[in-house]
Amino acid sequence: MNDRKKLFNKTKSVLEEIADDDIQVAPSSVMQGEEEVVDFSDIVVETIPVVSSTDEEILTDDFKKEEKSNKNKVTLFLYDLVSVVMSSFIIIAVVFAFLFRLVGVDGESMTNTLQHGDWLLTYNKTEYVQGDIIVITQETYFQKPLIKRVIAVGGQTIDIDYNTATVYVDGVALDEPYVREDYLIKKMDYREFPYTVPEGHLFCMGDNRNGSSDSRSSLVGPIDEREVLGKAFVRILPFGSFDIYDYE
Repeated sequence: MNDRKKLFNKTKSVLEEIADDDIQVAPSSVMQGEEEVVDFSDIVVETIPVVSSTDEEILTDDFKKEEKSNKNKVTLFLYDLVSVVMSSFIIIAVVFAFLFRLVGVDGESMTNTLQHGDWLLTYNKTEYVQGDIIVITQETYFQKPLIKRVIAVGGQTIDIDYNTATVYVDGVALDEPYVREDYLIKKMDYREFPYTVPEGHLFCMGDNRNGSSDSRSSLVGPIDEREVLGKAFVRILPFGSFDIYDYE
């Protein structure tokens, strides 16, 4: 009998320890004669779900797939971005190589129409007319490109009246609202007028007539049309004054 009581007490102690570890025990006991019998049918044990190795592999695979998908999205975005940037540079390079040229103004010979430091866009033409502002690459005394205005083309006769600062082309006085000053100074290196422009050539002058070395001078002379880079058609810098043919 004592041994059974000891076993009962030990079992009860163990059950109480288990109850302290989140196991709820609701013991009920019944007396059968002199013996006390413990009923374990009401013991409630809280179970913790166990993730099997297969489930772990599935979760790991799903995570890896999502991570790989995110990396692919970033890679595709960067690829698209680089492609767009590279395509833009190629298009710009082609446009500026074959259609337009960016040219900077160096000097004061075209004031007040153009200022030193202006930046212009030019394009090549097959035929130039009176009034066009052009970029000249012909080799001259100054050994640099020049920007001037076309005054007469091949076959036309130009004459200059220095007393009245009037320019005539084929006997017709030009209306020139773009010139800086209303008087002309004749310099020693200027040619005699009237002068007939050779075919395939252009007679050009700067708008700042008294501060320009141009076709009037033997240092420059008539311009071969094949030595013209192009016609300037817009000023891109400084901003706000794009139209270089607006003289009002």
